[in-house]
Amino acid sequence: MIEISRAAYAEMVSQALDEYPLEACGLIAGPPSTSGGAGDRAAVFYPCTNVAESARVYTIDPKGHLRAEMDAEDRDFEINGVVHSHTHSEPYPSPTDVAAAPDASWHYVIVSLKREGPEVRSYRIINGEIASEPIAIV
Repeated sequence: MIEISRAAYAEMVSQALDEYPLEACGLIAGPPSTSGGAGDRAAVFYPCTNVAESARVYTIDPKGHLRAEMDAEDRDFEINGVVHSHTHSEPYPSPTDVAAAPDASWHYVIVSLKREGPEVRSYRIINGEIASEPIAIV
């Protein structure tokens, strides 16, 4: 399970709507896990520019990634996941998403705008295997 702060959740959905019809993207961060690896709490969301400028794929701006890493470090947090939107498809990782998944300990959060209201889902992607995980808004 991933716990997402109300503020981070609202910012993720807002950015997805604002960036439409292009895919939005960003990073999430929270306290490190006590057992090593990425933690399971997204306290903050860092919106990033999708340098691919596409409705089908996203590429996080390296400068935005660096700014997020530096701010997270200042807060004693670590980047523990990535967020992006699907503008016209289900909130489920595409083959491109799976191939680009950089870290097995990360959470992969998708905001789908396919239906009337945004749908948010989270996954773990480990060795190409996709596992859905519950989201708790805290």
